[in-house]
Amino acid sequence: MEEHPAPPRRLRARWLGRIGYRDAWALQQVLAAARAEGTLDEDQLLLLEHDAVLTLGRNADEAHVLALPELLAARGIDVVRVERGGEVTYHGPGQLVAYPIVALASPGTVSGSVASPGTGAGNSRALGVRAFVQALEGAMTDTCAGAGIVAGPRAGHPGCWVGADTPLPRKIGALGIRVARGVSFHGIALNVTTNLADFDLIDPCGMPGLRSTSIRRERARAGLPTDDADAPPTTESVAQAAAAFAPALARRLGFAHVGDLPPVAAATRERRALEALADRLVTSPAAPVAAGAR
Repeated sequence: MEEHPAPPRRLRARWLGRIGYRDAWALQQVLAAARAEGTLDEDQLLLLEHDAVLTLGRNADEAHVLALPELLAARGIDVVRVERGGEVTYHGPGQLVAYPIVALASPGTVSGSVASPGTGAGNSRALGVRAFVQALEGAMTDTCAGAGIVAGPRAGHPGCWVGADTPLPRKIGALGIRVARGVSFHGIALNVTTNLADFDLIDPCGMPGLRSTSIRRERARAGLPTDDADAPPTTESVAQAAAAFAPALARRLGFAHVGDLPPVAAATRERRALEALADRLVTSPAAPVAAGAR
């Protein structure tokens, strides 16, 4: 019989709009556990924006939070310690946050369960953490390029940088992941129209004096058309970046991108669908669940 090549793995992108940090964190944990068990049949990519929040990696030094607790409390900014690697990071309006829930090992093999139909042990290849990180950095690079900005990785410093090889590199995208039972969660944060003054609350990524930048700032610097540098952040700008980032990451991973993206994606409907999916995974953990189901 003639053998046909297995179809590529699918990366289901979900545009969630503005969502609370802890809500997104809880969803990631449910999805990652189900993906490790093989009861979730597709890799997931959550695309969203957060209200202002500071997050600390599992071994991060709290001394890199420069703002006094009273100031953070007055502004309603939480400080949350999470499982990812890396130091302190700021998330806020105008910043694209992407959480890829991706099986780096074959789904279901870590826990000893059988992979669900559709995960395709035959069409699934193991991904190294290094290659996965490079794909995330590459997708940020591609997203910046689509906006007319030259950016890329910087040796020894995860993330995405403008002028990486110059005396004054500027960080435009942060990266911090966690891999548990062969599945990734947490991810990247790309500054689009972010209020860069908010980075003064911290030593970004634990690096005193680090200069943060954004797509808006760099377009203005390059003389490209952009809105006012002092204009407030917009969710619309984040949605545009999400629409570029998702297919770029799928391409970098060699996956097929599925799912609606802005401007046609409906964030409220997608959040409800994802929450319903998470509920089904929690209440029926032994039954394979189709990630694309509404």
